[in-house]
Amino acid sequence: MVFAAVLAARHGDGALRGALDGAAAAANEALTGLAAYLSQELAADAPELDALGADRYQLGVREFLGIRLDLEETYAWGWDELARVRREMSDAAAQIAPGEPVPAVLAALDRDPRYQVAGTAAFRDWIQELADSAIAGLDGTHFAIPAPLRRIDCRITSTDGPASYLAPSEDLSRPGTVWWPVTDPDAPIPTWTVPSTMFHEGVPGHHLQLGVTTLNTATLNRFQRLSSELHLGHCEGWGLYAERLMDELGYFADPAHRLGMLAGGQQLRAARVVLDIGLHLRLPIPAGTGFHEGERWTPLLGREFLSRHCGVGPPGFVEFEIDRYLGRPGQALAYKLGEKVWLEARDTARRRDGAGFDLKQFHQRALDLGPMGLDLLRAELTRKD
Repeated sequence: MVFAAVLAARHGDGALRGALDGAAAAANEALTGLAAYLSQELAADAPELDALGADRYQLGVREFLGIRLDLEETYAWGWDELARVRREMSDAAAQIAPGEPVPAVLAALDRDPRYQVAGTAAFRDWIQELADSAIAGLDGTHFAIPAPLRRIDCRITSTDGPASYLAPSEDLSRPGTVWWPVTDPDAPIPTWTVPSTMFHEGVPGHHLQLGVTTLNTATLNRFQRLSSELHLGHCEGWGLYAERLMDELGYFADPAHRLGMLAGGQQLRAARVVLDIGLHLRLPIPAGTGFHEGERWTPLLGREFLSRHCGVGPPGFVEFEIDRYLGRPGQALAYKLGEKVWLEARDTARRRDGAGFDLKQFHQRALDLGPMGLDLLRAELTRKD
């Protein structure tokens, strides 16, 4: 379903319904035409090899992340990061059910009534309370949250897909909104993975990041304030940094919630680094990984890899992910590489300032900079004023 159709479904029978239905129909017609052109005309001239190669892949990295990378070094780092996340998953699972394998623990959490909410209304209230509590706990301590951003509008949608965030309108007549999909309102809704996603989409994640940018008329022009999501490494890197920060601050004291953060976001994003670079550069799989060691990546191996390590999501998820990597080279690195730059810049600033380092001031300065590429972000956050 295209974005206009998603909006139409969310707005029900409101005043915009007719216009949104028309826009959805026009968008679907355009996409159908594009699909026909790609499959019937362009396919005959397309290369048989899906991999782009290093030179063209670097262009995608520059577009989505605004950074220059040593690709083979980053590929090795991705494997190390994936191994770290999986070790931490095992540790968290052992706290929940000692001796049980991680997949069994994940399945048990999905069935555990302690981590379920019955009914969409009750679930909406639950995530709203989660968002409100995070704002109350962080404002004035680790962040200075402007008054217009001290409320997130949490809503439920019946459309399929991941939870998403919509930034407030420029005039603040529409608040920042988290949309959470619930496709079966009669089934109990598992909650053990929800806190990390809410922190990513809400506060201190995208709601704070995009909201502060929207409000910053003092130092940012209108394009900068309204184009944050074009700088994907900056935007999604901050979202993943927000999850890690909340872990550092003790918000995942329940090992089930911490396992949800690791299994629901960190593992997949680390695997994306490995796959995205490995597929496009056709790199060999390193020894010691326990997965087709020495072979070079293919889409078929990619599907097996994701199914084995990150087999989460709705039907068709793995196939969609592989098509995404092949169709948007470099885009899938944005989350983990963006998080890496945010964390490294903070550590550099902490070492530079010593006892004078103030996390709240660091966050305020970082968000006031507005959206930018990761190389520029690193330079701005680590320079001494």
